[in-house]
Amino acid sequence: MSNSKQLFETRCIHSLEKVFADEPLQAVPYTQATVLLNETFSFQVAYQAHGMLKNVKARAMSELGTAVMIRTVGLVPSDLPIYADHDEHVLRTTPGLYPDPLYPLHIEDIICLPNQWRSLWVTVEAYPKRQPGRYSIDIVLETEGGEILGEEQLELEVLPASLPKQQLIHTQWFHTDCIATAYGVEVWSEEHWRRVEQFVTTAVDHGINMLLTPLFTPPLDTKIGGERPTVQLVDVERIGDTYQFGFDKLKRWVEMALQNGIEYIEFSHLFTQWGAEHSPKITAAVNGQTEKIFGWETDAAGDEYRSFLAQFLPELVQFIEENSLKEKCYFHISDEPIMRNIEPFRKASQLIDQHLQGFSRIEALSDYSYYEQGLVPTPIPATNHIEPFLEHNVPGLWTYYCCMQYKGVANRFFAFPSARNRIIGIQLYKFQITGFLQWGYNFWYSQYSIKAIDPFRVTDCGGSFPSGDAFLVYPGADGPIESLRMEVFYDALQDLRALQLLETRIGREAVLELLEDGLEQPITFDVYPREATWLLNKREQINRMIEEHHQEQGELTAL
Repeated sequence: MSNSKQLFETRCIHSLEKVFADEPLQAVPYTQATVLLNETFSFQVAYQAHGMLKNVKARAMSELGTAVMIRTVGLVPSDLPIYADHDEHVLRTTPGLYPDPLYPLHIEDIICLPNQWRSLWVTVEAYPKRQPGRYSIDIVLETEGGEILGEEQLELEVLPASLPKQQLIHTQWFHTDCIATAYGVEVWSEEHWRRVEQFVTTAVDHGINMLLTPLFTPPLDTKIGGERPTVQLVDVERIGDTYQFGFDKLKRWVEMALQNGIEYIEFSHLFTQWGAEHSPKITAAVNGQTEKIFGWETDAAGDEYRSFLAQFLPELVQFIEENSLKEKCYFHISDEPIMRNIEPFRKASQLIDQHLQGFSRIEALSDYSYYEQGLVPTPIPATNHIEPFLEHNVPGLWTYYCCMQYKGVANRFFAFPSARNRIIGIQLYKFQITGFLQWGYNFWYSQYSIKAIDPFRVTDCGGSFPSGDAFLVYPGADGPIESLRMEVFYDALQDLRALQLLETRIGREAVLELLEDGLEQPITFDVYPREATWLLNKREQINRMIEEHHQEQGELTAL
């Protein structure tokens, strides 16, 4: 055995582990799993060298061929891993380097630093036409000269059943301006369109099927009196007191989205965040010059903005109907209103309802009064404020989380165990949630959009939100760099679909009984098993029951 091999350790581990460079690896080996035909599956291979090794190579050997993809798990800094009054279910609270970005092997060379555990992220891509059966996946790490340093094997059994289509409506807010800023391109230039499409494609690949669409510059996380870069899709010309509208860019956006697998168009908010007291920033051609005509200085209930909406919304409705989009479109008024905002919100709601009867309208909020008073047809309460909505059996209920959901409930922060990210799939199933919203697919600004940040260096919006809250993807030179949190959340969505499949075989009551078998308390949004092994074992149990009933169905069909 060579010196290099003697000084090298590897271990095959599951995807819910987080491997930190500055602590011993406690994870137990994970070498067998099952997966459905059209499902994406992930695991990790952790490695450690006791001396410096550069230019290490990794490769996969399997009958699955190109379906197996290897990426390196990169480390990024966190100054604010979690708020001070957090609960006990965290991995760590100290600032430092956390595992998150998944770098393609051609981007990130494998450099083994002495006595630091790192990991490879191995993804087996979904392939519906794959033959069921057992497949070995060997991951080999070797020197540049071909000397094998370490090798791990996982046996993956592909079962003869397929996940159903995702039913959950899922939006993670898509910040179009952040893409232009990160890549240094002009908004709506051809390069901007190309980059936007890259990030839309990655979103769709991970179960995001609703796209935040900037009719006007979205009034989200913006300092009062401040501005975000203009990204409005609707062209406006003002001539005296009348307005003319152009929908060419909006049409291109919608066509791009639908062609890439987006199913729902989520129009940006028509009033400012936290109260609906002002209009979003809107620019228009006035006497041949582009001017800002509405913004923070605009009284949302004033005659001028009311007149604008009275002219704009009927034309937007006509565009929607001409393009057969009505069933795909959702509208917002104002994000996260609270009780002291209820009267401005009421006025905005009444105004919008005059023009958008029959359209779906959703709103992230946490006060049940807004729904009770008929101001929000489809409320989206936070996971830690959802109980009154569940108790009242609100139909078609959505939920969301953001930075403030850091006690008890699921979330995706760097500091949280990955099991706390993935458990949401089971919760969405149990409570029959229709839609899920999160505010940050790619928010790469500081809080209130005051300045741009480099998300590879600043992961907490400049010390404002726990790292992991504001984005799931990074702006790589060639396009999106995905995160392990994004992959784990997608596993949660696949768990949801697997449960829905099993329900068609054995019924909903039996599925719920299976989920809570052996638990001391029923699963809620803040009471649930915390262990990764429970999640993994439960999913294996679900898969085996799907297989069993799939075979029974096949036998009955044969008869």
